[in-house]
Amino acid sequence: MATVKAFRALRPNREVVGKVAALPYDVYSREEAREAVKDNPFSFLNIDRPETQFPPEQDMYSSEVYEKADALLKTRIADGTYVRDPEPCYYIYELTMDGRSQTGIAALSSIDDYLDNVCKKHENTVEEKEQDRIRHVDTCSCQTGPIFLAYRERKEITVIVEREKEKEALYDFISDDGIRHRVWKIDAPETVALLEKEFSAVPSTYIADGHHRAASAVKVGLKRREEHPGYTGKEEFNFFLSVLFPDNELKILDYNRVVKDLYGHEPEELMLSIEENFTVFNVKEAFVPKVKGEMLMYISGEWFLIRAKDQVVDERKGDPVRSLDVSILQDLVLSPLLGIKDPRTDKRIEFVGGIRGIKELERKVSQYTYSHVMDGTIEETGPAVAFVMHPTGIDELINVADHEMLMPPKSTWFEPKLRSGIFIHEFER
Repeated sequence: MATVKAFRALRPNREVVGKVAALPYDVYSREEAREAVKDNPFSFLNIDRPETQFPPEQDMYSSEVYEKADALLKTRIADGTYVRDPEPCYYIYELTMDGRSQTGIAALSSIDDYLDNVCKKHENTVEEKEQDRIRHVDTCSCQTGPIFLAYRERKEITVIVEREKEKEALYDFISDDGIRHRVWKIDAPETVALLEKEFSAVPSTYIADGHHRAASAVKVGLKRREEHPGYTGKEEFNFFLSVLFPDNELKILDYNRVVKDLYGHEPEELMLSIEENFTVFNVKEAFVPKVKGEMLMYISGEWFLIRAKDQVVDERKGDPVRSLDVSILQDLVLSPLLGIKDPRTDKRIEFVGGIRGIKELERKVSQYTYSHVMDGTIEETGPAVAFVMHPTGIDELINVADHEMLMPPKSTWFEPKLRSGIFIHEFER
């Protein structure tokens, strides 16, 4: 059963929370991060991406960069930008995007739950990507970006959340991208105790987004255990910052693919090969497929609906991973026909989140169909192709994790993104 506990958040004061809250550090390139903080010294991205405080040529992984993050956070605490709650609390965090809301609870999850697979994963992590956050968390002695967790809805928790949301919100602001963020603080001791009890009846939690942040936080926690040989398990470093959402409130967007060339095929030849496993229909206007087993393909300026044949779907039933639409496309089109053997490393494939829209796929295909040569003329390199996926379901994600299996890369795109800097979890140095 899950351990989900209240904590004393370090959080922005009400007057500046809208300026402080920032998208996760990893959605920005280095140049984008520098541009984002240029006119906002309060943005938490200054702390999350401290290389923005140095000249562009600065080694972003040097010790002085991480020390700068720690110094900036201490400055913001000293000047009153951040306040600490005196007692452990749970925090309700609601995000509303395009008229649709989802409500989670900011709290601490146990690193032992992660190690014992009570907190379940669906993708592997890359150690190189972990190292940056390990050093950031370790240097600052706090976790700054919450891990996005899901759990199977428990009515008793939902009732508490709905009751608390009837009270005045602690925060209520709209971020630059139009998403409304509201936060309520749960500090009544009896409600805090009741929520902890109800979460202890939740059998598993699931990492929806933030596998690398979670792995980094856990590794820092284990490092602190070694540094504190008399630890009891109750120290703050035994827990990591998370926001937990019931599964019925979450929506996964399509995560689409663009392949930069046809691997030597002509478009007509590729279509004939695809028809061995798919039924193909021409469509006049693109859309995000709503039926499992269907996807859209854009090639030579036209859109096609490709539907996996019954025998393909039936043969994969019962396998949590092979039955995923992203697996069907990878196994039957991307790998055998387009030569994308390892989508994690192949430079010929690009993944485009559904939040960027279908027009972005058309633009990408046009971009990759032609390339500019040195004299300024245009050299045709052959057509590219894009695929719009039916979004992976949250039930599919949970099923894969429950079977202790791994999803193919870029299977899920969650929106809206949790903001960093609203909740910070401090632990012992």
